[in-house]
Amino acid sequence: MYAPKNLASFATGAGVRVAVIDSGVDAGHPQLRGHVDDGRDFLHADADAKQDCADHGTGVASIIAAQPTSETGFQGLAPGATIVPVRISEQQEIDGKAVGDRGTPAQFAQAIDWAVDQGKVRVINLSLVMTDPNGEVTAAVKRAHDAGVVVVAAVGNNATKGNPLPFPAADDGVIGVGAVTSAGVRADFSQHGDYVDLMAFGAPVTVAARGSGHANVQGTSFSTPFVAATAALLLQRNPGLTPDEVERRLTATADPAPGGEKSPEYGAGLLNPYRALTESLGPDQRAPVAPVVMRPGDPAAEALAARRARSQDSALLFAGIGAGLVLLLAVAAIVVRAGRRRGWQAAGPELP
Repeated sequence: MYAPKNLASFATGAGVRVAVIDSGVDAGHPQLRGHVDDGRDFLHADADAKQDCADHGTGVASIIAAQPTSETGFQGLAPGATIVPVRISEQQEIDGKAVGDRGTPAQFAQAIDWAVDQGKVRVINLSLVMTDPNGEVTAAVKRAHDAGVVVVAAVGNNATKGNPLPFPAADDGVIGVGAVTSAGVRADFSQHGDYVDLMAFGAPVTVAARGSGHANVQGTSFSTPFVAATAALLLQRNPGLTPDEVERRLTATADPAPGGEKSPEYGAGLLNPYRALTESLGPDQRAPVAPVVMRPGDPAAEALAARRARSQDSALLFAGIGAGLVLLLAVAAIVVRAGRRRGWQAAGPELP
């Protein structure tokens, strides 16, 4: 569906740095080797985040930047991009229970700020979800957006468990991403609401796993990097795009999905990277409507005056025609009387 080989002639994400704020990234995976920067570990205060105990961040990063290889058909959508791993959580859900360490909201906000200021990224992928709003995280997201960074976040996997409001996906300036199945319909776990901007495949998805293998996974965590990768492609092709312009292009070129235009379940529709890269968009706003010329007169009175004017014009025309006929008859009468007097002889000098 996304056909990364067809995208390569337009863009590969080269020169674009993408932060994966997650559980770290296994930089030694054959398909990621050489495309992962050091990053930063806010969970354990390490100098880099090039290791992944949870396998989550590696899978997310591979959807973005995994290199093509003859050994597998799997590759990332933006293999030219550079991954900047930022570790903030190793928490996983096992048998319905959260297991593993997770950073605080304050550390989460610091991770976002670091990615923008020190990481020099243009795109941030957040495949993490908080169920409570946090002012520090919201402020950090706004700073990133205002700095020209595209922020993409998962909407969460708890649609069947109360469908709680997800953050940062519900924050302003964030592109919220839900998951569809291979049939193109919303996965039952994918949360829904007005915070959903786009959908991407997320059940199931092939990703790189720690070491050298691959895994079959599902979740909005893994639909989100498809959108982040497409944003990286757009920024390579059009470096001057703002975050809002990137979002507009992504949503304007999305394929229609069940639910019609901008629905709570599907947002603008299903991500289409090829269309996003190749289609020309219309103006941001419709042309202004021409102002209506208001006439102060009464329409009925104006119509009556128009009829009277037409009648007057017709009367003048008939009067002119009648006067011409009278004049013509008068001339004819004079000619007849003169002809009778001369006995109808031609006028000329008197004969002797």
